[in-house]
Amino acid sequence: MTRPFRLGTRRSALATAQSQQVADMLAAASGRPVELVPIVSEGDVSRASLSQMGGTGVFATRLREALLAGECDLLVHSLKDLPTAQPPGLVIAAIPAREDARDVVVTRDGTPLHQLPPGARVGTGSPRRRAQVHRRNPRVDVQDLRGNVDSRLQRVRDGQLDAVVLAAAGLARIGLDLTDLGLEALGLAAWPTAPGQGALAIETTADAPEELRAALALIDHTDTRIAVTAERAVLATLEAGCHAPVGAHVELAGGDLRIDAVVYALDGSSRIGLDRSVPVPQEYGGSEGSGDGADAADDASPIAYAVRAGSEVARRLLERGAAELVPRESTP
Repeated sequence: MTRPFRLGTRRSALATAQSQQVADMLAAASGRPVELVPIVSEGDVSRASLSQMGGTGVFATRLREALLAGECDLLVHSLKDLPTAQPPGLVIAAIPAREDARDVVVTRDGTPLHQLPPGARVGTGSPRRRAQVHRRNPRVDVQDLRGNVDSRLQRVRDGQLDAVVLAAAGLARIGLDLTDLGLEALGLAAWPTAPGQGALAIETTADAPEELRAALALIDHTDTRIAVTAERAVLATLEAGCHAPVGAHVELAGGDLRIDAVVYALDGSSRIGLDRSVPVPQEYGGSEGSGDGADAADDASPIAYAVRAGSEVARRLLERGAAELVPRESTP
């Protein structure tokens, strides 16, 4: 009997849902069974804010320890939560097609964010979202928020908060009944989200068996990998953590790589942004299967091109004064 691929996952509803989504995708593509292996991380048991725990990678550390120790064969991460520096011995072997990258404001009655009254309590654990909320509606009271998606939504239902800001992709993956709540999707042009938001990263060891690497290559989506690579290059060049007040969204459209990146002051008082559209190399012509991204070493590859394009946008932001706004990364 063929041994199942073991997929390590946090126990939260969102982590389990997206891990099961990848497990089903991988099983269908490879014809091999995939089983979930629950793993508890520090971020799951601590009630401290993300910034107090170090922010970047807080949910990934324990999972990666389990992967390196052989407790599982692969991991699924929300790409927006991963540090841009890849740890030794591990590779992002697949990035499936990205889902909705937008943020959503959830309220009891559907009142748009900009129309919430003075003193309305808006919850978010993200410095970027905090800055964006302040810019959209400086009259509201932004409160730090932890907990899983269910608990955040319940605080709106109970009246403890008037609104919360969440990722559209996460809400869709869990599949909750939200018919009693009002949802306002925030357009990416005015509200760029975290680099990699809406995308999942499938991580395994650099020496993983060939059959696992080949199976993961089947569910890698090159267009998504190119876009999120450029977004994360913006973040890496700014030397900002994945919880910094930086929004970046990239799309492939009409043969161009369209990059929109914004750096915010933590209090939302100012922003520095840049929109840039650059042609993708003509030799690029597909949307499936860059595998583990090893072709990034090829200077002519679309992945390497995305790194250069994102880095150039970040350098231009720094020239315009972004370094004065964004906290530099303090964790590896």
